[in-house]
Amino acid sequence: MRVVITTPYFPPHIGGVEIHVYELAKWLMKRGFEVRVVTSSGEGDFVVTVPSLPIPYSPIPLRFPDVRGDIYHSHIPSPFFANEIAKRILRPHVVTYHNDVVVPEKVNGFRIPAKIGAKIEEINERVTIPILNSADVIIATTKDYARTSPILREFDVEIVPNAINVSKYEFCMEKDDYVVYVGRLVEYKGLPILLEAMKIVQNEHPLKLVVVGDGEDRRRFEFLARKLNVDVEFKGRLPEKEKIDAIKRAKVLVLPSQSRLEAFGIVLLEAMACGTPVIASNIAGVRVVAREGGLVFYDVEDLAEKILKIATNESISIALGRRGRKAVEEKYDWRSVIDRISDIYAKSL
Repeated sequence: MRVVITTPYFPPHIGGVEIHVYELAKWLMKRGFEVRVVTSSGEGDFVVTVPSLPIPYSPIPLRFPDVRGDIYHSHIPSPFFANEIAKRILRPHVVTYHNDVVVPEKVNGFRIPAKIGAKIEEINERVTIPILNSADVIIATTKDYARTSPILREFDVEIVPNAINVSKYEFCMEKDDYVVYVGRLVEYKGLPILLEAMKIVQNEHPLKLVVVGDGEDRRRFEFLARKLNVDVEFKGRLPEKEKIDAIKRAKVLVLPSQSRLEAFGIVLLEAMACGTPVIASNIAGVRVVAREGGLVFYDVEDLAEKILKIATNESISIALGRRGRKAVEEKYDWRSVIDRISDIYAKSL
């Protein structure tokens, strides 16, 4: 069976959707599917790149290849690649809706006027809703996110979570005295919230913050860390093995994003697989995952309190670490998730 996957970006471009689609393609091929990925940028023998208007976060294909499949599987937000499948009436069409489009208040340190942000969101909705109306199957990663989405809650959806290859991650209960953040250094990811919380934490306990990742707002965050006098190490982007080791040895991993652009948090699964407790914002989708192996927070003071609670209480840390590992083994391993996707494909034919 041939599966044609469309996605705005593909690795080496960095992002949660990109990682998900890469793993999906790899696991489908392991199961005997023939896969072609159509995207604006990416690498691989099975990848077809097309010239596109380089609109940030939402490339628009200028032409589309005549790639035929038995199943078409599109990934949104950024609906323009999915729209090429929809308008050609290529079916069956499965659409994974990863998250809503919410324009951040700031991009690269510059405030985005509210009217411009609203217009972008309106255009996205105008393109996305007809795609979903015509889709044979719509996939969401959590029921929590789907029912709170202003777009997705109007549709019937299948729930298929994101996943990781659990065997890649070593379970480890020996932790060092640091908190870890792993992700892009952009405003909506919420790193300033974590920096403010760590200032409170470090007044009570010598717990370092390690930041893994890079992005357009790195210099601003480094300046804020100096201003707050927070003990933090910005490591930049690390090779995969070093990134996993940084997660594995941390007392706790924090995902502080408070935007609906964050709908799941694959990095939470990575930490849970390592036996590292997690803390994340109380936002739709993310909170469901975080509670499997950690806690959720409501404000800066609450975050600081919960970091200290885990970092200074070994029994709580061990219990959360074991619970998280069990959850990823049972619910979030690609071996079981790919079975679910294969079933959806079979039923849509």
